[in-house]
Amino acid sequence: MIVSELALRNWARLPQRDRLISDLTMLGLEVDGVEAVAGEFNNVVVGEVVECGQHPNADKLRVTKVNVGNGELLDIVCGAPNCRQGLKVCVAKVGAVLPGNFQIKAAELRGQPSHGMLCSYSELGINIEADGIIELPANAPVGADVREYLQLDDVAIEIGLTANRADCLSQLGVARDLAAKYQHPTKFVDFKAELFAKASERVSHNETFPVELVDDQACPAYASRVINNVNVQAKTPEWMVQFLARVGVRSIDPIVDITNFVLHDLGHPMHAFDKANLNEKIVIRPANAGEKIVLLSGETAELNDNTLVIADAKGPIALAGIFGGENSGINPQTKDIVLECAHFAPLAIVNRARQYGLHTDASHRYERGVDPQMLLVAMERATQLVLEICGGEAGPVNLVGQIPSNTKTITLNHKLIEEIAGISYSRQQVKDILLGLGCQVEVDEVANIYTVTTPSWRFDLEIPEDLVEEVVRIHGYENIPTAAPEARLSMRQFNEADLPLNRVKDVLINRDFQEVVTYSFVEPKLQSLFHPNAETLDLPNPISVEMSQMRLSLFTNLYSTLAYNLKRQQKRVRIFETGLTFVPNAQAELGVSQELVLAGLVAGETLPETWNHKSQAVDFFHLKGIVEDIIAITASDVTFAPAQVAGFHPGQTAQIILNGEVVGVIGKVHPALAKPFGVSGDAYMFELKANVFAKTHVPQVQPVSKFPSNKRDIALIVQNEVNVGDLIIAARKAGSELLADVHLFDLFTGAPLAEGTKSVALTLTITAADRTLEDAETNAEMTRVVEALASEFGAVLREI
Repeated sequence: MIVSELALRNWARLPQRDRLISDLTMLGLEVDGVEAVAGEFNNVVVGEVVECGQHPNADKLRVTKVNVGNGELLDIVCGAPNCRQGLKVCVAKVGAVLPGNFQIKAAELRGQPSHGMLCSYSELGINIEADGIIELPANAPVGADVREYLQLDDVAIEIGLTANRADCLSQLGVARDLAAKYQHPTKFVDFKAELFAKASERVSHNETFPVELVDDQACPAYASRVINNVNVQAKTPEWMVQFLARVGVRSIDPIVDITNFVLHDLGHPMHAFDKANLNEKIVIRPANAGEKIVLLSGETAELNDNTLVIADAKGPIALAGIFGGENSGINPQTKDIVLECAHFAPLAIVNRARQYGLHTDASHRYERGVDPQMLLVAMERATQLVLEICGGEAGPVNLVGQIPSNTKTITLNHKLIEEIAGISYSRQQVKDILLGLGCQVEVDEVANIYTVTTPSWRFDLEIPEDLVEEVVRIHGYENIPTAAPEARLSMRQFNEADLPLNRVKDVLINRDFQEVVTYSFVEPKLQSLFHPNAETLDLPNPISVEMSQMRLSLFTNLYSTLAYNLKRQQKRVRIFETGLTFVPNAQAELGVSQELVLAGLVAGETLPETWNHKSQAVDFFHLKGIVEDIIAITASDVTFAPAQVAGFHPGQTAQIILNGEVVGVIGKVHPALAKPFGVSGDAYMFELKANVFAKTHVPQVQPVSKFPSNKRDIALIVQNEVNVGDLIIAARKAGSELLADVHLFDLFTGAPLAEGTKSVALTLTITAADRTLEDAETNAEMTRVVEALASEFGAVLREI
């Protein structure tokens, strides 16, 4: 955003430049750059070309006599094609110094004396594109200093605005903020009163152009006005050309210049149509998918049905709030125009320009919010300027729809201000600041509460904290006293049973895993492979199609990360991630359940390639062992049960169950998913809810037995459907306090076993802390376990 110091001073009484620039930054309107609007020069005055004739010895030169005041006529040779008799010009007299330390001296050009120079914009260091010398208005006073006459002691100030400060996207908006800082009113109230006092005088006929408002949610109000017999060949006034140049806009033609001036001065976008090219009526409606429009830039845009358009009876004539169409635009033959000024809802414009590769001054403002109460002011100001510059006869304003008030009422407790700011403010200070910002304020002095009605141009003021920020900002961050912080230390409450998530991560890192961090957004097509037919949370304004859904699990991004690494010749991949999943749930806050989970993936070899290691591919049991290592540091007693899970191999997938609740899943990724993701080879993944790791073991001191332990191996024949984990759990429950451990050491299937059965070999560790066990005690413990397993699972002790 670029503002002109001179334009700001036209709206408000302001201090010296240095303080002004400093205060802009302190107000949060950070100044990124300050640039003079003209170079350094002197002794350049307004002159009038009294005579202009052809140079006798040069086809491209003219010999002129120029009046520079006090009856003085200077002979000056000029090569500009636009030099002519009667023209008011900028004359650098002999002795003048122009930008670049260029000195003007008396000279003789092709035999003709020249005592000065007629200047162009570039020769005075003014950033305006124009052919030839500067053409000043006919009423420019001869002999006047050009720097003073064109008000060139001005600077263009570039401000870096945050997205919430749409109210400062104009000269008036920035001036309002400064006026609040200095507790001076702006000139806008008087300007508006004078503008509307003469509004009726501008109307000279009753013609209006028909307007149909189809979508009043996207466009609550639309104003138009017919102005006939305008002269589009008129010259844009020098003051307006200078203004536009200082805010970074090129002068085009008087009608476009006027709408651009209103946009940058008052902050409200406008557009002008050639009435002769409009058919029957103007219609504000959503576009029909596939409709096309040729834009003012000459490009053809094929429209989506989410785009609001301004159309006539034949089709679209402009992208609403973004860009005008070529066929209805102003051209040199235009005689009658239709001025339009509309209020569009930000959500109807946001991201629409990007869809068509556009970014315009209008869309930039409408996306962030435009003051609806400025609509008619902008219309009257533009009408005033059109009549003054281009002539014509104006009709009445045709307002369709209703202008929204856009104000909010906020209750602010004085105590909240001091709690947040950390300093004290008087009630009068707070009231004066809020009034200076354009708010209406009622004070309850007993309850110390302010009832604040925000102005229509402040879209960002919604909650009491916003008002607190405004009070502190306007009063000045630099006025907040500095104080050394006091550090009061206290012991952190720590429960030994609490398990930090980093401890769980350490287990994986020690197993050669790398932590990854991926986006919470995923590609819908890929996510549907892991979660077919699942309800998802779709983003209304995604960064891209590939990031348009919130993730239901971490599987999609982990598997995509594997594909990314495989394409870069990383064959052995071991990664994990912790993050939130987002599952639609009507009963949850904001309609979505957010749950922290831990997920991991392994692919390739179990160990890095070495000279003394035989390569072995990862498998289900390799990953299961890793998951058991993780769970081993917790107090969780989990079990694994075969499961059918979408996206995973049906024969190598299990649910992880804690206290009867499924808390995770582990398994081999289904081979059918490899091609859509671009993966080659097998991969195994797991996911666990973070609440599984909430608690850990608290070590209990126990004496180490000095007596030997006995180990007994038993081989049991069971049905294939029986889970080994269930056998181990049942064995531990069946044993007495003498049974110290049960673990699997062999699993066998095939002949000579019967079909559908398997042999499970378990080692029982039996010991006592106070004595050496007799064989009878050991055998009794083993018998107790075998009988329990036979009763519960039909296990038969296998004979050797």
